[in-house]
Amino acid sequence: MLSMIRLMWNTMKVFFTFICFTLLFYYGLLWLNEEYQNFHRYDEPEGRAVKVFEAYYEKEEMNWVDRLKLFYDIGE
Repeated sequence: MLSMIRLMWNTMKVFFTFICFTLLFYYGLLWLNEEYQNFHRYDEPEGRAVKVFEAYYEKEEMNWVDRLKLFYDIGE
């Protein structure tokens, strides 16, 4: 009888610990989601930002053959 009570007590401790860590993990994920949900990665940069990419094909007019070659060349 005493071993059964000890077994039930140990089972309840493991169950309670599992539930606590599961809730901690769940609310941690909710916090991370809330933190990064309003993070706009594609906003215009502010300050002294410099444009680092300028397409060479925008400088001149291209016909459809040159555009097709560019598509196959760089996979645009």
